[in-house]
This record gives sequence, structure tokens and C-alpha cells, in this order.
Amino acid sequence: MKIYNAENQILGRFSSIVAKELLKGETIVVVNAEKAVVAGRPRYTLEKYAHKYERGDPLHGPFFPKQPDRILRRTVRGMLPWDRTKGRNAYRRLHVHIGVPDELKGNESSFMKVEAADADKLNTKFVTVGEIAMHIGAKKRW
Repeated sequence: MKIYNAENQILGRFSSIVAKELLKGETIVVVNAEKAVVAGRPRYTLEKYAHKYERGDPLHGPFFPKQPDRILRRTVRGMLPWDRTKGRNAYRRLHVHIGVPDELKGNESSFMKVEAADADKLNTKFVTVGEIAMHIGAKKRW
């Protein structure tokens, strides 16, 4: 089992690495999902995610999540072969948490970060997944 810290990580790059690890057969736990970032102009990014949430209808979908942990999980799902058995099995091995759960507290030194997804290297504006969730209409629980 690998534990990744999503704090200050670029969502797309981070998700692609996690998806590859899942397809290798690893069990992945992601903490601090609300602190992952999406690069780009904040206003445009918020509008894009609001459009994803609002399209379709409430009975037939497509359904898009509001909570930050579910948004990160859905992003990883988009990078897996969801229509195949191996993709669905890999998705079941992914566990995403808002913040750090009680059973993982004290192990912060063992949390891994993806070097290629570090947002400190960004020269552009960005918005966090938590801010996107609040804009869509999530109730704050983090």
C-alpha cells in the first residue's frame, strides 16, 4: 500500500501517476485531496467545472461529483480503462480522503509526493480542488 499526499500537486499529472500505479496492482491511498491544484486561470477553471456539474439532468446523468475527494477520484477514473475489468478492479484499489484520517496520523513522514506534479514549479495561476468544490456547491467538511 502506498500513501500519497495530494497537497500542492497538479491534479492531472498527479492523477496519471496514480492511475499507472493502480494498473500495476498497487493499493493507493491519497490524503489531502482538497489541496490538489488545477493550473490555469481560476475564473475559467471554475466555469469549466461548473459546466461539468450542471450538464445532463438529475435523473439520467451524466453525474459529476461535488466533494473534493470524489473529484480527484473521478479524475483518476478518467485515466483508467473503465470499460474493462482490469480498470474497474484498479479503481476499487483507490482510496481518497479529505485531510488526513485518524488511522494515518503520525505517519506523515511516510507520505509520498509525485515530483513531476509539484505545483511549486508553476509560473501560472491556479485554483485548488477545494475551491472548485465550494464553487460547485459542496458543503464544507474539510
